[in-house]
Amino acid sequence: MANSRDFVDFVLEQMSQFGSINARRMFGGHGLYIDGLMFAIVVDDRLYLKADAETQPRFAAKSLPPFTYLRAGKTAVSVGYFEAPPEVFDDKAEMFNWARLAHVAALRAKARPAMKRKTQ
Repeated sequence: MANSRDFVDFVLEQMSQFGSINARRMFGGHGLYIDGLMFAIVVDDRLYLKADAETQPRFAAKSLPPFTYLRAGKTAVSVGYFEAPPEVFDDKAEMFNWARLAHVAALRAKARPAMKRKTQ
């Protein structure tokens, strides 16, 4: 998993109307943050946006695949991010709309109380 800096910079430029976004390297990709909250990831020069139960149907309607990775080399894990639609790369207004959806999903996820683990 690797990203070209040119692609990350291009995504940041396309998102410039959304606000001041920071890209931080992580696990061979980049997390995209606004106000310290991660709402998108870039992996292998692909943009994935945060989704939740409210926004996931928009991704499904466009047949956009989820980001997955292999855990322990055998189990595919999905972490709630879906590939961005192609039109966001040609239209800053579309990028703004989809970035806003991802940011709102990330805000909702942050607001949910964390599940407590049972101790034995």
